[in-house]
Amino acid sequence: MDVPASDNADLVKKDLEGLYTKLSAVTLPPELAEKAKGMVDRLQRMFHQGFYSEEFEKVSHYINVITTLPWDKRVERPIDLALIKSTLDKHHYGMESVKERILEYMSVLKLRTNKGLGVAKAPIIFLIGLVGTGKTTFAYALSEALGRPIARIPFGGMGSARDLRGQSRLHLESEPGLIIRALAQTGVKNPIILLDEIDRVTEEARADIMGVLVELLDPSQNNRFLDHYVDFPIDLSEVLFVATGNNTGNLATAVLDRLEPIQMPSYTDAEKTHIAQEYLLPKALEEAGLDIGTITIDPALWSTIVRPFGYDAGIRTLSRTIQGITSKVAKMIVTGGTTSVHLTPDNIKEFLPKW
Repeated sequence: MDVPASDNADLVKKDLEGLYTKLSAVTLPPELAEKAKGMVDRLQRMFHQGFYSEEFEKVSHYINVITTLPWDKRVERPIDLALIKSTLDKHHYGMESVKERILEYMSVLKLRTNKGLGVAKAPIIFLIGLVGTGKTTFAYALSEALGRPIARIPFGGMGSARDLRGQSRLHLESEPGLIIRALAQTGVKNPIILLDEIDRVTEEARADIMGVLVELLDPSQNNRFLDHYVDFPIDLSEVLFVATGNNTGNLATAVLDRLEPIQMPSYTDAEKTHIAQEYLLPKALEEAGLDIGTITIDPALWSTIVRPFGYDAGIRTLSRTIQGITSKVAKMIVTGGTTSVHLTPDNIKEFLPKW
C-alpha cells in the first residue's frame, strides 16, 4: 500500500529535525557547521525532486561522524611524574632505562605545558623490541597514569593509506579513516593514540603510509590533518602518539626523524621468574577461578617453566605456559576431586606445553 504524500512529508520533516538537532547539540567549527547545515537544507530540497532517500543515509552518516568528534573536549589533568613512575612500575618489572626515557620525555611535555608553550615538539615515543617485551603495555600504562583514553591502530598488514586517511564521500560505502575513528572512540582532543607495529605495513603501500605518518607525527602539519571522508582540517596537535615496532629497517628516513627510539631490552631469566611469581601466576589463578595456594611449585622448576622451548626475549610465551598450567589444574579439580596441586620434577612435564 502506498504511503500518502502527507505522511511522507511528515517523516521527512522528522528526519530533518533530527539532523538539525544533532548539529545544534554540539560545538562545531563555524565553517563545518555551516557546511553541514547546507547539506541538510539541500536534503529538504531533494525531497521535492524525488532523490531524498538515496542521499539521506549519506548525509545522516556524515553528521553522525562529525558530531561525535571531540572538537572542544579534552582531559584536563596535570602531568604527575610520580604517578607515571609508580604506574609504570606496577605494570613493568625492571626496564629502568625505558622508564627513565619516558619520564624524561614527559618532563619536557610538563614544562612546556606549564609555560604555555603547547605540546612538546620533541620526536614521538617509539618503542622498539622483540615480540612480548611489553611495548604495547607501556602505552596502556601511560594512558592510566595520565588519565587519557587510548585508542590502538594496528599497522600489521595495512595495505593502503586510505585505511588511515579515509575515503571520499563520492565513493559508495565510504568511511572515515582509522585516525578519525580513534579520535571518536576516545572522545577527547588529547588522547593517546597507539600506532602499533608501524614497521609491518605491506610493501606495496609502504611509501604512501609513510607519507601519512610524516604528516601525523609532524607538529607543523598535524594541526590541520585532512581525512578524505570528513573533508575538513582536524587538529591532532594535542594527541600524544606512541609508536611501536620490531625494528627500524622498514621505516622511511623522514618518519624516523620524527621518532624518539627507545629500545626495549629482553628479559633475563631472573626477571621472568620474578614476573611469573609476582604477576603472571596470581593473575592466571584468578582468571581460572582458582584460589591462591591451589598450585605450589618447587623453586628449582622455574628455570624449566621460563624456558619450555628455549630462549624467548619476551614474556608472552611464559604467560601462555602459566595459563596452560592453571587450566590443567582447573580441569583436575573439576573432574577428579583434587583440591590442590604441587608441581615437582616428577610431574612437571604433564603441565608444560608439548612441542
